[in-house]
Amino acid sequence: MFDVERFVSDCCDAVENDPTHTSAAEVMRRAMADPAAVMAALGEPTEPGITALYQSDNLTIVNLAWKPTVMIPPHNHEMWAVIGIYGGREDNIFWRRIKDHPQGLIEAAGARSLTTGDVCPMGPDIIHSVSNPIPRLTAALHIYGGDFFEAERSEWEPEGLTEQQLDMAAVRARFSK
Repeated sequence: MFDVERFVSDCCDAVENDPTHTSAAEVMRRAMADPAAVMAALGEPTEPGITALYQSDNLTIVNLAWKPTVMIPPHNHEMWAVIGIYGGREDNIFWRRIKDHPQGLIEAAGARSLTTGDVCPMGPDIIHSVSNPIPRLTAALHIYGGDFFEAERSEWEPEGLTEQQLDMAAVRARFSK
């Protein structure tokens, strides 16, 4: 059985003992070994949303439900992250900065599709865009090595791939109805 309080406690312990994403990724892997239990404990999402399960200066845990066919433009977190999918699928494109470009342009550097049960750790310098390519909600747990909601970071506008400051209100709006 997946227990939300135990998961949060295990994540807190992991970050206290190891400030990198390594230990938190192990906590996520244990949880995603039984994604049906995670779904049963959190409930199958009926609408999109982003719900904080825990938030502090050094750790944020969120439960996300992605809208069908939504696309989140390239962005960074300025902290490590661990993603675990407990229902559905998300496609990630990973990006890298074009060296010495004055506008902070980026170029595609790889991709990875995550399906139910998959876990994807990301270092603090990762830039990625995300989409839900399926016609139903995708459900995911995200662990961040910092305060996800308060950190200053960048996003890149989708057409010209120029860097700008990320607007957290706009991010939250993408996860609403």
